[in-house]
Amino acid sequence: MAIEVKVPVLPESVSDATIASWHKKAGDAVKRDENLLDLETDKVVLEVPSPVDGVLKEIKFEEGATVTSQQVIAVIEEGAVAAAPAKAEAPKAEAPKAEAPKAAAPTAAPSKAAPASASGGELPPGARFTAASEGIDASQVAGTGRRGAVTKEDLVNYAKAGGAVAASARPEQRVPMTRMRARIAERLMQSKNSIAMLTSFNEVNLAKVMQMRKDLGESFEKANGIKLGFMSFFAKAAANALARHPAVNASVDGNDVIYHGYADISIAVSTDKGLVTPVLRNVERMGFAEIEAGIAAYAKAAREGGLKLEDLQGGTFTITNGGTFGSLMSTPIVNPPQSAILGMHAIKERAIVENGVVVAAPMMYIALSYDHRIIDGKDAVLFLVDIKNQLENPHRMLLGM
Repeated sequence: MAIEVKVPVLPESVSDATIASWHKKAGDAVKRDENLLDLETDKVVLEVPSPVDGVLKEIKFEEGATVTSQQVIAVIEEGAVAAAPAKAEAPKAEAPKAEAPKAAAPTAAPSKAAPASASGGELPPGARFTAASEGIDASQVAGTGRRGAVTKEDLVNYAKAGGAVAASARPEQRVPMTRMRARIAERLMQSKNSIAMLTSFNEVNLAKVMQMRKDLGESFEKANGIKLGFMSFFAKAAANALARHPAVNASVDGNDVIYHGYADISIAVSTDKGLVTPVLRNVERMGFAEIEAGIAAYAKAAREGGLKLEDLQGGTFTITNGGTFGSLMSTPIVNPPQSAILGMHAIKERAIVENGVVVAAPMMYIALSYDHRIIDGKDAVLFLVDIKNQLENPHRMLLGM
């Protein structure tokens, strides 16, 4: 029985999708729920599983094609079995031939030894260096050394003769943007062109947070089955601060300002295909373990391509952590229609003054980029100071102070 495979129902905000890659080809056996292909939308990559066991009979659209919701993209013959590969015919026995009179065997011409490979150990050190620096594939060079080995002189002469790629060559490769990357570019330009964006900075002494993680981390992990990271402190501090500074948690809709009475915080996650921002909803109601579990689940789903479109929709505020890549300071870009984004950075031990004494402390620069149309500079600065005070006194955070 022929079963049609259709594009999944796409949300209203997504009009179509692109076939990113087929994992099966026509004639292959497939299992129920086995991934047949990946569909790339503006936001996520969707897997399309096989609905039945059988054989993939027909593929209607190749990679790169644009398809729409519920469009038939393949046909599976349910219950069929893939054809076994044809066996090679055994060679037929030849009739014995009359033996020709024996003649003296001609002297074989001396054969040239195969040239050494640039990646093999046959090249001497000098030759290896020359091949690498000149961009020469040594397997293309006839060797004049002992037993046909390629020497440094062979490589130099080959390069002089124009056989090698010049070291000054400037190769280029043109590839189309993926849909996700194109959408990211569109959103960034939208943010730049539609928001009066400004960034304020502060710095945080994370000594007490680090001490709390050291003292309670092991107990926390045993009790909750997950490690106590830094992001839960920042997410909880942000949720508390958003409640006290509602303008930072607001968004612009035409001539209206929408104030959100909840903290749906988008957490930026880096993937091979680009940055995605899944949303932790109602962070103001969540405990540290729930936040850590939610972040871990989203990170795993993002790496494996398992994020759903609804995971990325909404969000009233964003946190991004450039410190994981070593960033010391940056100006993150607001994710519309949100009005603000908090940037975390690398923790560096620096000299600071405490009670008139110079001490070393684990310091982090934090940044708040915001929409100056609805957030005044005072509100942005006070919001950052609120975050700083909570992180430098984490016990206050636990009490919602």
